[in-house]
Amino acid sequence: MSPVDYSEITLPADCAGLRLDAALARLFPEHSRSRLQGWLKSGAILLDGLPADAKRKVHGGERIFCAVLPAPTSATVAEDIPLPIVYEDDSLIVIDKPAGLVVHPGNGNERGTLMNALLHHAPQLAEVPRAGIVHRLDKDTSGLMVVAKTLAAQTQLVRALAARQVQRHYLALVHGQVATGGSIDAPIGRHPVQRIKMAVVKQGGKAARTHYAVRERFARATLLECRLETGRTHQIRVHMASFGHPLVGDPVYGKKKSGNALLDAFGRQALHAYRLTLAHPASGTEMTWESPLPVDFAALLEALRAG
Repeated sequence: MSPVDYSEITLPADCAGLRLDAALARLFPEHSRSRLQGWLKSGAILLDGLPADAKRKVHGGERIFCAVLPAPTSATVAEDIPLPIVYEDDSLIVIDKPAGLVVHPGNGNERGTLMNALLHHAPQLAEVPRAGIVHRLDKDTSGLMVVAKTLAAQTQLVRALAARQVQRHYLALVHGQVATGGSIDAPIGRHPVQRIKMAVVKQGGKAARTHYAVRERFARATLLECRLETGRTHQIRVHMASFGHPLVGDPVYGKKKSGNALLDAFGRQALHAYRLTLAHPASGTEMTWESPLPVDFAALLEALRAG
């Protein structure tokens, strides 16, 4: 594949001490680390005009010469899967993801994912990394997600997420009585023993902060509104479990038996991304969307109120 455009960028001073590939990932958040490493190996990216190893430490001030290549067409198969679209224009799509829908294809989930559906709905997304997906929700978490329709929009949204300028609010039903609102500021990383899980860890974890407020109390559970300041894997689920109030229905971090049949029978983590606020990547206009609780979550709350 031949280069189609060339650009020269000076590494900012705050990249000092980083590996070259890490510095590039900061400069080009719309591209994966592995793609950037591949471009370094191929000579599509040069450091001060010369080939350089991805592991090389940088000092800031170096000149990056980048032959910007078109994003490769996704190998993911487009599938005609209904998409609950809340909003769409030339720059973005806002989707109200149902519980049970996997976001990215992976082992055991090559078909039937949100990415498969997006590629059918908007075939041009095959030219955008990750089909425009800039953040994710767990399979059994419902609610609002934003997808970029262009590389420029994706770059802007990824940077806004990194700068904590995108507001994501969730409704979470947790076990037990939560006395008052607050914040949990605890780093999250891979569980030291159970590698398929995440955990609050003292060393090697990434900074994670969740703010929460009490919306409604029940005899054995509390409905919380949670706001993410960071976006770590399983963040709300891990933080609430570490706080002693795991999410109702959470098969990984929750309780198997709580003493309440309604809570124990709920078949997924009771977590819904109900509000999303961001600056439009093209116009800069602040936009907000809200999603009503899905039927199963709303029915559980009604049953708890009646009980």
